[in-house]
This record gives sequence, C-alpha cells and structure tokens, in this order.
Amino acid sequence: MDMGFVLTQAISQAIGVTAIIYLLATMGLNIQFGYTGLLNFGQIAFVAVGSYAIGVFMVQWQGSAFVPNLWVAILYAILLSVLLALILGVPTLRLRADYLAIVTIAAGEIIRLLFKSTDALGGAQGINGKMGEEFYAINPFPEQDRFDFGPLSYTRNDAWVVTVGWIVIALLLLLTWALMRSPWGRVLKGIREDEDAVRSLGKSTYLRKMQALILGGIFGTLGGIFWAIAKQSVQPDSFVPAFTFFCYTILILGGAARVMGPVVGALIFWFLLVFIEQFLLLLINNGTITFLEPTQVGPIRFILVGLGLMLLMIFRPQGILGDKKEIALDAR
Repeated sequence: MDMGFVLTQAISQAIGVTAIIYLLATMGLNIQFGYTGLLNFGQIAFVAVGSYAIGVFMVQWQGSAFVPNLWVAILYAILLSVLLALILGVPTLRLRADYLAIVTIAAGEIIRLLFKSTDALGGAQGINGKMGEEFYAINPFPEQDRFDFGPLSYTRNDAWVVTVGWIVIALLLLLTWALMRSPWGRVLKGIREDEDAVRSLGKSTYLRKMQALILGGIFGTLGGIFWAIAKQSVQPDSFVPAFTFFCYTILILGGAARVMGPVVGALIFWFLLVFIEQFLLLLINNGTITFLEPTQVGPIRFILVGLGLMLLMIFRPQGILGDKKEIALDAR
C-alpha cells in the first residue's frame, strides 16, 4: 500500500456507488430543508421504501402480471414514495417545523422495524437476489472483469451503475436549477424565510410544502432504487437514522440551498472518510503508528471528520458554497 493507492481508493469511493446513493438522498433534503426549511429527519424512510420496493417486486413478485419488469417496479417505488410523503405531510405540515422532524425520524425507525419483523419482507435477513437484471442487460461496457478509467478501477456492473448514476444526478441537478429559478421555487424560498408573508400574498404554503416533501422524497427513493440494483440486497439494519444525519452533514458541508452544494459536500465527505481510513491503515502497516490497531481506524476516521466539521461550523457555518442566511430556519 502506498499514497497512490490511498488517493485512488479515496477518489473511487468519492464518485462511486455509495456516494451516489447518499448524494441523491441529500439532493432531496436540499429541496426540503435547504430551499423550503422543512426539517425532515427521516429521509432514510424514503430510501428504504425505494430499496424494498425493488427487492419485493423483483425477487418475490418477479414475473407476475402486476410487476412485468424492472421499469414498472421503479414506477411503483416512486408511487409508494409519494404515498409515504402524503402520510407524513398531511398531519404535520400545518404545524410547527419540529412536528415534522419528530414524525419523520419516528417514521424511519417504524419502517425499518416493520421490514425487520415482517417475514413476507425478508425479516431480519432482508431480501437477496437478482434485482437489476434488466438494468444490467443494457450495459454497453464489453465483457471483462474490470474497467480502468485512469487510476480508477471498477467492475463492469459498478462502472455501469456509476455512469448511469451520475447521468441521473446531472439531470436532477438541471431540474433543481430550473425549478428554483421558477416562480414555484421562489415561493419555496419565501416559505423558508417568512411563511406568514407568503401566506398573506395568497399563496398556499401548505400545498407548496407538501410538493417539496414529495419531490425531495422521490429523490431519496431514487437513491434507494440504486441501492437495491447496485448491491442486489436490501437489509433492514442498513436503513438506520445515521444515514439521514450523514446526508445533513453532506448538505451543510457543501452548502444548503445551492444546486451544487450536495455534490461538493458528497465528494469531499466521502473522499475525506476513505482517505483518512486508508492513510491511517498505511501508517499502521508500515510501522509509523504503533499505538493503534487496524480495527480502531473505522471509529477514528469519523472522529477526525467530525472534528473537521465542527471547525467548519465555527468558521464557515454556511458551508463551502452556501450563504449564512440559507441555513437560518424559522421554526414557528
């Protein structure tokens, strides 16, 4: 192991499958929290719904008339995401911001425990099987074990997931940019700044907040869909609240209410996380560090990244691309 390997691993992970999943979920949070001021602490619920929808429809219901192919399963996953947003939003969006926060974090745990305790959904073992055959069937990369893109290396399937993932991200970034420059987007920003003022102008703030919650949830569900297709497995204990808080970390790091904020945050977050891990392992393996064991590196990397984020919040709380007023929240 050398520094070249450390850098290669860090860059590969920063633009890899896991980063794409977190980035899609964070882009949804950017619409909800960054632009609208909604405190959604349960984005993982939308990710879990997307993943489990693909798992159930493509493994347990595969070949049925109800789910003829993967593309129909994706449509069902999006519809389930909309339904979840309505269930969460209808009773809470007329209330203060903290009610939505409480309901969403509880919903994330309820859904995880429901999946874990339901045998029809795989129980504690989750669902394992071929969930993306139709997706991989259109893979244009030639048959070979690995593909090298400069210093980066991916398997054939991962290369296809990463390629499609970044194309989808680019399209969603363009959609976000267009929406936030439209009158609809300006109303969302007005709700974040002063909801009473927007309501006094005759705008339905409840409807706009519901639309933002649904749209952000769909982004998270797309992350869950990529999760199921890329990993070919969904496990209930993977969908923990920490996922959502990592997404908030990424969002604040890059800058809330900035189209490119989640992208910058995700690239930096995953690069630092993997770089610190691999660099510490390098120092341990060559004997430079003797007071640590390799098994201790995982927790330490989070401590170091957390320390860096604390310093960021002290000296630049708006994030790298953000503005201080974008993270102010009226929680009335």
